[in-house]
Amino acid sequence: MISFKERVFKVVRKIPAGKILTYKEVAEKAGSPRASRAVGNILNTNYDPEIPCHRVIRSDGKVGGYNRGSKLKAKKIQD
Repeated sequence: MISFKERVFKVVRKIPAGKILTYKEVAEKAGSPRASRAVGNILNTNYDPEIPCHRVIRSDGKVGGYNRGSKLKAKKIQD
Protein backbone atom coordinates (compact mmCIF):
# COMPACT_ATOMS: atom_id res chain seq x y z
CA MET A 1 0.00 0.00 0.00
CA ILE A 2 1.25 3.47 -0.87
CA SER A 3 1.91 5.74 2.11
CA PHE A 4 0.29 9.13 2.59
CA LYS A 5 3.71 10.76 2.13
CA GLU A 6 4.15 9.03 -1.24
CA ARG A 7 0.62 10.07 -2.29
CA VAL A 8 1.40 13.70 -1.35
CA PHE A 9 4.61 13.66 -3.39
CA LYS A 10 2.76 12.10 -6.33
CA VAL A 11 0.12 14.88 -6.27
CA VAL A 12 2.71 17.66 -5.96
CA ARG A 13 4.85 16.23 -8.79
CA LYS A 14 1.85 16.70 -11.10
CA ILE A 15 1.40 20.44 -10.40
CA PRO A 16 2.39 22.11 -13.67
CA ALA A 17 4.63 25.15 -13.86
CA GLY A 18 2.62 28.33 -13.35
CA LYS A 19 -0.05 26.58 -11.28
CA ILE A 20 -0.46 26.30 -7.51
CA LEU A 21 -2.49 24.23 -5.08
CA THR A 22 -3.24 24.81 -1.42
CA TYR A 23 -2.13 22.41 1.29
CA LYS A 24 -5.80 21.51 1.69
CA GLU A 25 -6.21 20.73 -2.01
CA VAL A 26 -3.15 18.50 -1.94
CA ALA A 27 -4.51 16.69 1.14
CA GLU A 28 -7.85 16.16 -0.62
CA LYS A 29 -6.20 14.84 -3.79
CA ALA A 30 -3.99 12.54 -1.67
CA GLY A 31 -7.10 11.05 -0.07
CA SER A 32 -7.06 12.69 3.38
CA PRO A 33 -9.04 15.95 3.16
CA ARG A 34 -8.40 16.97 6.78
CA ALA A 35 -4.62 16.44 6.66
CA SER A 36 -3.44 19.81 5.36
CA ARG A 37 -1.01 20.28 8.27
CA ALA A 38 0.44 16.85 7.60
CA VAL A 39 0.96 17.88 3.97
CA GLY A 40 2.93 20.92 5.14
CA ASN A 41 5.07 18.79 7.43
CA ILE A 42 5.74 16.27 4.67
CA LEU A 43 6.70 18.95 2.15
CA ASN A 44 9.01 20.56 4.69
CA THR A 45 11.13 17.39 4.55
CA ASN A 46 11.41 17.43 0.75
CA TYR A 47 14.77 18.24 -0.83
CA ASP A 48 14.08 16.50 -4.16
CA PRO A 49 14.01 19.12 -6.95
CA GLU A 50 11.66 16.86 -8.96
CA ILE A 51 8.93 17.56 -6.37
CA PRO A 52 7.94 21.24 -6.78
CA CYS A 53 6.73 21.84 -3.22
CA HIS A 54 7.08 25.60 -3.76
CA ARG A 55 3.83 25.35 -5.77
CA VAL A 56 1.81 24.62 -2.63
CA ILE A 57 0.49 27.57 -0.64
CA ARG A 58 -1.78 28.29 2.30
CA SER A 59 -5.56 28.46 1.85
CA ASP A 60 -5.54 32.17 2.71
CA GLY A 61 -3.27 32.86 -0.28
CA LYS A 62 -0.12 33.47 1.74
CA VAL A 63 3.05 31.72 0.67
CA GLY A 64 3.51 29.59 3.78
CA GLY A 65 6.65 27.82 4.87
CA TYR A 66 9.44 26.46 2.71
CA ASN A 67 12.50 24.53 3.80
CA ARG A 68 14.72 26.82 1.72
CA GLY A 69 13.11 30.03 3.02
CA SER A 70 9.81 31.78 2.38
CA LYS A 71 11.42 34.54 0.30
CA LEU A 72 12.82 31.98 -2.15
CA LYS A 73 9.43 30.25 -2.30
CA ALA A 74 7.70 33.54 -3.15
CA LYS A 75 10.28 34.20 -5.86
CA LYS A 76 9.89 30.70 -7.35
CA ILE A 77 6.09 31.03 -7.44
CA GLN A 78 6.43 34.24 -9.49
CA ASP A 79 8.93 32.70 -11.94
